[in-house]
This record gives sequence, structure tokens and C-alpha cells, in this order.
Amino acid sequence: MTGVVLNNVMKRYGDVQVIHGIDLEVDDGEFCVFVGPSGCGKSTLLRMVAGLEETTQGAIHIGARDVTGMDPSERGVAMVFQNYALYPHMSVAQNMGFGLKMTGHPRQVIEEKIAEASRILKLDPYLDRKPKALSGGQRQRVAIGRAIVRGPDVFLFDEPLSNLDAELRVEMRVEIARLHKEIGATMIYVTHDQTEAMTLADKIVVLRDGHIEQVGKPMDLYHDPDNRFVAGFIGSPSMNFLDGTVAGGEIEVPGLARRVALPVTLPEEGHGILFGLRPEHAELDPAGESHVVELTEALGGVSYAYLTAPGGERLIVEERGDFRTPAGTRVGVRFPVEKAYLFDAGTGLRIR
Repeated sequence: MTGVVLNNVMKRYGDVQVIHGIDLEVDDGEFCVFVGPSGCGKSTLLRMVAGLEETTQGAIHIGARDVTGMDPSERGVAMVFQNYALYPHMSVAQNMGFGLKMTGHPRQVIEEKIAEASRILKLDPYLDRKPKALSGGQRQRVAIGRAIVRGPDVFLFDEPLSNLDAELRVEMRVEIARLHKEIGATMIYVTHDQTEAMTLADKIVVLRDGHIEQVGKPMDLYHDPDNRFVAGFIGSPSMNFLDGTVAGGEIEVPGLARRVALPVTLPEEGHGILFGLRPEHAELDPAGESHVVELTEALGGVSYAYLTAPGGERLIVEERGDFRTPAGTRVGVRFPVEKAYLFDAGTGLRIR
């Protein structure tokens, strides 16, 4: 078994603590994605698993081994970086096999492993090329191939698609998903892009300020967030959040120009509430006049109407079909109440 277990893992730089007591289990063969905004600690945590950052406190296990104090070369991991890190004077084949050559593997073994990685990644036509003769996507596949050749217990990816354009990122997401399915290895992947996380992950770990906010399957986090941060981070466009107040057993939401009754246990009268509503769970009501359409973002099969409420609150509503509501139109907003979310305005925690 080659899962990864973190027990109360912490990281400090002098007096500054950046990772705060992380407990996490990544199962054998699982694709786990660390996601969060810049500075949340996701790359630091990945580098701690790799051994590139010292663990200040706690323990890291890979399989049955405690690797906390081991050098990176002893941990059985291979890391794919954002910047490819290819040797420009070497061919694709030489880049892929260089690590094995340096550790004294026989030439025949190296060639067999290069051939297998090349088959998986469809790199056969490029084996004799230098990196400068490759596209960005091809270079990243070579970097992944170099990791495959090493035959690690765990693959670690540190924002590997950040340098690619939008079309190549989509293409490489498909390649990485196919790779995981074919080789079945444990993979930990760092990204700030929640679309990548939702597409690739078996398990998502949402991080903020060195803490885990929530762990779960992609759609579980989407449909059942624990707090306002996770609800806002997972999903594109982001969930709408409107200020509200408990009033008479209901939620007074000025940004919707109405009160809303929900089957949850509410705090005391007058308590501040954040009312959450995803753009796809709302629709425009042509008969209403409470909101003004400021802009319609047309994306083809789907569009997003950006609305302003009477008090200046902003919200986004999804539109489907060919008709697009023109800017300046006055509309209402309707939605099924069971699709709404409530969060405590002070703590940000979900009210269920």
C-alpha cells in the first residue's frame, strides 16, 4: 500500500507558522488535489511530502514507512514542477532517462522504462527532439514521463499546467486524468484552479492560511460546503452571497427584496446571516422589477446576467437558451428555496 498519511504536520519559518497541524489521509491509488488561494500553504505542504521542505512538527508516512526525516531520494516520490525543469541540451529520451542513469540502472532497463512512458504519453515521435523543439504541452508531458520512468510510489504535481494557455490546459487535464486511470498510482496535485480540482480529483483538500477548511469528493464539496469560504471557492462563477438578518423566523434579504423561509434552525432574532445562492439555481423573472441587468456575459450555450439590487448588492444569474436579457432591463429573481444556503455572518460556518 502506498497511501500518504499526515499526522499533525506543522511548518514554521522562524516565528512564523505557515502550516497548522494538518491531519490527512490520501488512500492508495487516490488522486488528491490541494486547492486554495495563493499563500494558503498548498505548495509548502506538497514540498513537505516530497522532502524539499523540512517538517517542523508531526509525521509523514508513505505506505508503511515514516519518511518525515528522510531525504527526497529515499521517499519513493517523483515531482512534476510548473516550469518543466528539462535539460535543454538533452533529447526527450535523455531527459526522461537521466534520473535512472544517475542511479546506475542498466541501459536496457532505462530504455524499456522510457519506451513504456513514451507509449503512455504518446511521445514516440518526439524522443530525439530537444526541449526547444517542443510545445509547452509536449514539454510538460516529457516532465511527467521523467516521473513515470522512476516508478515512484507517489506522484506529486506542483501547479503543472499554470504556464500553459487555456486550450492546452484543458488538453493536459485530460492527459493527466487518463494517466492516472492507466497507471493507478497515488497522486497529489496542487492547483489554485478549482476547475482543475473538480475535473481531476477523487478527493479535494481545500486549504486556507495553512489550515484545512474541508476535505471531500468534488461534488460533495460543491453541494454541501461546510462554510462560506468553501462555498465561494468551489464553483464557477462563484456563489452569490447576500447579507441577511433573522426576522420573525425568516431571513430578511434586502438584496433579493424579499424574506425567505428555510427549514433550518435559525439563530436569535436580528442575527446576521449570509444568504448563498449559486447562479445556476436562480432565474430571471421578467415580471419583476427589483433588479437591473447591468451586463450579460454571453458564452454560447450559457450566459450570465450581472444584476444590481435596489440597495446596490450584486448577484449573478445563469441564463440558458438563445435569448439574452438586454442590459438595462428591470427584472426579478426567483429560485427554489431548497437550493439556498445559509451561513453565519460572523463565523462563516454553514447553518444547516
